[in-house]
Amino acid sequence: MYELYIIKFMNPFVKWAGGKRQIMINLLELKPKKFGKYFEPFVGGGAFFLELAPNEAVINDLNSELISVYKSLKNKEAFRELYKLCKEHEALHSEEYFYKIRRLDTSIEYTNQPLPTRAARCIYLNKACFNGLYRVNAKGQFNVPFNGKSKVKLFDEDNFQALHQYFLDNDISIHNGDYQAILDKPKKGDFVYFDPPYDVVGNQSFTTYTKIGFGREEQTRLRDNFKNLSEKGVFVMLSNSNTEFIRELYKGFNIHIVQARRNINSQSNGRGKVEEVIVTNY
Repeated sequence: MYELYIIKFMNPFVKWAGGKRQIMINLLELKPKKFGKYFEPFVGGGAFFLELAPNEAVINDLNSELISVYKSLKNKEAFRELYKLCKEHEALHSEEYFYKIRRLDTSIEYTNQPLPTRAARCIYLNKACFNGLYRVNAKGQFNVPFNGKSKVKLFDEDNFQALHQYFLDNDISIHNGDYQAILDKPKKGDFVYFDPPYDVVGNQSFTTYTKIGFGREEQTRLRDNFKNLSEKGVFVMLSNSNTEFIRELYKGFNIHIVQARRNINSQSNGRGKVEEVIVTNY
């Protein structure tokens, strides 16, 4: 059995490429002073979302494995099973076991697995794979190798329970699909934060979180949505690479250049200090 704990600050349950801890102080300084409902269409690991801990929010991600964790955190029965399965993964962990669990999504029956089963697998693979990298192939199958460690810890007890309690106590709507599907919901005074796959910078960027890519046509479509929301009076903020293409796309809006350090990349020369932009319409 487990007990529920409440802590003041919550942390993401996964290590996620492009996570916002490195620029959190900048995001907090640049967020609107007051806003209504919070929207995050590319929630990923949810660092900024969990830092804000809004009472009303709509979150979305195209990665169905990741979303299975959020949905399990929101459901009491699913969370109990998720907790149990995570403990089982910790106990059974080995290199052979890792590859056994990794191969599960090569079966056509995998998508019919219960939500907590997929959620526990997502967390386990994230914590037991090389450098916390989430990468899939063209078929959408996880393909990151083992990290070589003999032991793995899937979660911090207090944090995991606090995440569950937060989702139970607040009005959090969770979606799994194209980000644009939720963009008819924000109203004047609401706050939308876009944290999409970043614009490619040479060979140092990483955008294969799903089998569907996010190229410059998608970046342009996102800019158009940014403009549409702005016209409705919605507060909009976006993070991206500091590239000429992105700066040109968002010309006319407020572009803030910030420093970050990125430690998740399949190439070692893709890690280190980088410049990013935070774009706001206010």
